[in-house]
Amino acid sequence: MSDPPPTHHERRALGRRDDTELLRAAQGGDRTALDALLRAHVDQVHALCRRLCGNEDDAEDATQDALLAVVRGLPRFDGRSAFSTWVHRIATNTCLDQLRRRSRRPHVVRSIGAPDRDHPAGAAAALEPADGHPGPDQRVPERLAIDEALAALPEEFRVAVVLRDQLGLDYAEIAEVLGVPPGTVRSRIARGRARLAQLLEPVTDGNRSAGGDVQGDRR
Repeated sequence: MSDPPPTHHERRALGRRDDTELLRAAQGGDRTALDALLRAHVDQVHALCRRLCGNEDDAEDATQDALLAVVRGLPRFDGRSAFSTWVHRIATNTCLDQLRRRSRRPHVVRSIGAPDRDHPAGAAAALEPADGHPGPDQRVPERLAIDEALAALPEEFRVAVVLRDQLGLDYAEIAEVLGVPPGTVRSRIARGRARLAQLLEPVTDGNRSAGGDVQGDRR
């Protein structure tokens, strides 16, 4: 009988242990460890930037800027927070700085491209077709609808929702990333999801008739 797969918390604990070993080597000048450390986090950094920035081009720029900031700040990282939390904080601030320089809202590019690999789980659950296997033609409009809805949220709500529903961070982790109390995080997520559901209602109404619905967060 095979062993059961690791739980979410076991995978996260394993990631922290791997980060610690790679981090120690990278801070000692090991470029191979540095590369491995960045590769371990680049997908989540890109997913975060993709949702906060609203389009792929800006997300690519923000991802590169965030990773560069991580490399530059690595010698000063003191381990008082988890490495992943520190990386998320840098990526979030990088995206927000980019948006503030450009405008007050993410810029959603209306172009047909490859389907988005990631989306906020709570909001996008209602957008999935009944068979759970959307094709590219289906996913592009869904991606644009979610991007536009997220772009319309106030910044503090958008960031909290993306960190929770896109990256799967828990409330304590989000509180540490944003530097606010967990209760504030919970409020922002609840209010952000409620507004997101309103903005997505024209899109989700058709799918609810096929059995879909927006899933709440019970944790």
